[in-house]
Amino acid sequence: MADTDAKKTLISLLHGVEKFNAEVFPQNRELFAELAGQQSPDTLFIACADSRVNPSMITQTQPGDLFVLRNIGNIVPAYGEMLGGVSSAIEYAVLALGVSTIIVCGHSDCGAMKALLDPDPSKLAHMPTVASWLRNAEAARAVAGALQATDAGPQSVRSLAEQNVVLQIAHLRTHPAVAAALARNTLILQGWFYDIASGEVVILDEATRSSIHVDEAIARLTREVDGKTEQA
Repeated sequence: MADTDAKKTLISLLHGVEKFNAEVFPQNRELFAELAGQQSPDTLFIACADSRVNPSMITQTQPGDLFVLRNIGNIVPAYGEMLGGVSSAIEYAVLALGVSTIIVCGHSDCGAMKALLDPDPSKLAHMPTVASWLRNAEAARAVAGALQATDAGPQSVRSLAEQNVVLQIAHLRTHPAVAAALARNTLILQGWFYDIASGEVVILDEATRSSIHVDEAIARLTREVDGKTEQA
């Protein structure tokens, strides 16, 4: 029965808490002591709520390093369209926490992108809130081209997911806190695509709408940092 399965799930989670308290926390006591009174993450990481996407594992970061915002389809409504949790999290991250980087990360096999590819509105008739939310990604489908539900294979879903990331970065720029930080050159925006099957992460270039590998992105940024250091 579902009730029994739910209880088994809770038991498993609680065993995890026991292990955290008995093993993980004691091994990281100093870290948690430092975090107990404040947080100072450098990065706002906007990801899909998909259970297969683990921002801390992908980036190999510790508690306190990432301010994570997750929702269906890693969507950022343009400022004023849907003021709420997403907008307030962005505003808080930039103005209160002073993050210097915002990452928008899409992923393979994204259910939100599959839904966008399906023109049959009846599929989401029982989820009106989801349908309304996904309208914030409609422009990505137009950019991705004549993709149809029958083409909803891994490559077409990936293409739409990548275009969606670029669109959401454009939406980010409409948020006053982000726009001001960008004008001061105190904030960097970057789009990522994460392939679940291979573990590969590629960086999406907003200007060219193309992707580059992580090592190339690191090399570019390193050259920029080294150039500024020499000028200083």
